[in-house]
Amino acid sequence: MRAARSRRLRLFGFVAVIAAVLVVTWPGRSASSTTGITAGNHLLLYCAAGIREPVQSVIADYAKAYGVTVDVQYGGSGTLLSNLEVARRGDLYLAADAKHMELATSRSLVHESIPLARQHLVLAVKRGNSLNLRSLADLIKPGVRVAYANPEVASAGKAIRAVLEKANLWEQANAQAAVFKPTVNDVINDVVLGSVDVGVVWDPLLINQPQLEAVTLPELSARREEIRIGVLDSSARPTQALHFARFMAARDRGLTTFTRMGYQAEPGDRWEDRPALTLYSGGVNRVAIQETLREFEQREGCTVRVNYNGCGILLAQMKALPDGDAFPDAYLACDVSFLDPIAERFHERRLLSQTEVIILVPKANPHAIKRLNDLAQPGLRVGLCNAEQSTLGALTQRMLSKLNLVAAIEPNVRSRTPTADLLVTQLDTGSLDAVVVYRANANAVLDRHTALGINLPEARAVQPYAVAKQAQHTQLANRLLAALDGVSSRKRYLAAGFTPPTP
Repeated sequence: MRAARSRRLRLFGFVAVIAAVLVVTWPGRSASSTTGITAGNHLLLYCAAGIREPVQSVIADYAKAYGVTVDVQYGGSGTLLSNLEVARRGDLYLAADAKHMELATSRSLVHESIPLARQHLVLAVKRGNSLNLRSLADLIKPGVRVAYANPEVASAGKAIRAVLEKANLWEQANAQAAVFKPTVNDVINDVVLGSVDVGVVWDPLLINQPQLEAVTLPELSARREEIRIGVLDSSARPTQALHFARFMAARDRGLTTFTRMGYQAEPGDRWEDRPALTLYSGGVNRVAIQETLREFEQREGCTVRVNYNGCGILLAQMKALPDGDAFPDAYLACDVSFLDPIAERFHERRLLSQTEVIILVPKANPHAIKRLNDLAQPGLRVGLCNAEQSTLGALTQRMLSKLNLVAAIEPNVRSRTPTADLLVTQLDTGSLDAVVVYRANANAVLDRHTALGINLPEARAVQPYAVAKQAQHTQLANRLLAALDGVSSRKRYLAAGFTPPTP
């Protein structure tokens, strides 16, 4: 019997997917034909049916503010995901749980996603709870008619199945269920109509159901599912789609609607039509990230204001700044040692890359330099970075101190700069004979210069990225991190002389 039930659930899920595909792709039916708008000012959103009410409200607010119509295909999160794999069209996908969004991302259906809110399951019963249903075990009591969302196509169904499996109750609950519905909205309707005694639904859905009440169970409350909205890879208007997604996920726009309707809203970004993100970045990162930043600005419809400088200078600036708009949203340091002193003002770091510290000399290496000790040769003109202003200068100082070379090399130092690119320029002009720089600084000039490795553990800088705790655009800064850690960006890092970070 249980095997037959499972086959019916899978068959129902398959039929639901085919029906959804036909609705979206049937010839002659298009968003423009039903709304009377052109392709330039409409979007198509695939949305979990249980989130219909806040989504409709936000769509109306967005249309009023920007004159853009968002057409919606509602269904179970699983049904919609399968639909997307077949249809390969549309702009946005809103899933009722993070797992479906992760699947969509792993299948290259969603490019990026933004968290909106959280919800958890409850038992929906007629007000008064005449059957006194108070536990998971009550769902398998003889004679109790239970409605579930179909776990093959709906997030709520998957969630309750996982909870009941953990409690070793799923097989019996599956066999005794009165009905499995394609969406939680259908489950609610059955409880309202009295077709069943109890339904398992998301908690916000009972806010506007005065004839029903929620029975909260600790096993259900402990499992809070994250609602996310993602921009589809198939979108022909990704910037417009992101604009709407940001509007929905803004703490002073769409998320106010989610909160009002009983959802636990995520901390969202402040709304700006074209947001401006402030990034402090060590100068060494410029060549690797500038193209990725340009692409990010274009796709997001935002501005990234970058302060490139030596990390010693950046660190001093940040220490002097109060939290607020003046403080950067994110920091990409030249090395972890220049994030550590201010780490308490940032969220957890992500290591993006690393690069070696090297000695750079003219191509023929006329002074036969092989190691740091050789920089003490009488009359040699040496360029170093400033230890107070830059990470590279601090790392160089540590290596020279470790080898007791500070005093010996000091008479030869002709230039101290806040960033290494200035040293490379001076080597190019012939005003210096040797400079200590990053391999990433030297990668573009190896046709005319020679890079000499330094065999010391300190001759390595690891570049961390971190988002400020008081950032006004935390979600935007997190998406920038994803872009910097993406496939295209990693190729640029490698081409610029960086390598993946190692422990």
